[in-house]
Amino acid sequence: MAARSYGQYCGVTTAVELIGERWALLIVRDLLVGPRRYTDLKQGLPRIPTNILSTRLKELQEGGVVRRVPLLNCGLVYELTPYGRSFEPIMLALGRWGFQAMGDPAEGDVVTPDSLTMALRTAFQEESAVDAEYELHVGDVALRASVHDGELRVAQIAPPAPPVGGRLPDGAPDAVIVAGPGIRRLIGGDVTPAEALAQDIVAVVRGDESLLDSFADTFRIARLTIGSTT
Repeated sequence: MAARSYGQYCGVTTAVELIGERWALLIVRDLLVGPRRYTDLKQGLPRIPTNILSTRLKELQEGGVVRRVPLLNCGLVYELTPYGRSFEPIMLALGRWGFQAMGDPAEGDVVTPDSLTMALRTAFQEESAVDAEYELHVGDVALRASVHDGELRVAQIAPPAPPVGGRLPDGAPDAVIVAGPGIRRLIGGDVTPAEALAQDIVAVVRGDESLLDSFADTFRIARLTIGSTT
């Protein structure tokens, strides 16, 4: 656990002391995608200083959130404990909350495979999900999002997935979608799929363009009004 204490006897305080230090939440976010070696975590968080990454991993291990285990053909990896994995619904809710205040990316902001994976999981709507195989390209990142019977599986295509990244689905995708950060406007419902295509926010480079309607039904986050309404 982090050395800093807020001196309050409260569950929220304990949670903040466990994962509230700088970078800790993003480490947990990436480990929710899957186990990662130290080098994988560093690559996925390019701005984190190595000493901070080592310190945060140690703190998360001491707090029972993360453990270090041997994995066949991968050596030692970091993974979430059952307690750490129980944070997933909170992380997804936090992502939906933060989505409301997202603007355009600042210079130097990047999209990583793990951040985009968690973004898809955050926006996934099980009750309206349409069975399909989507290949989504955002910058240098490419993912395969497989939706079947209300369940979502996401596999990393590019950059090449780490050895613990899992196996790619068989067969070709139903649609290949190329997008920039503006895809958040489609997910947030600010534009319709037709408008997103017309404004070059997204492009369907393989498959029927009507599949973008299915994509928008499957991945969306309802917009809330931010600020005072009085």
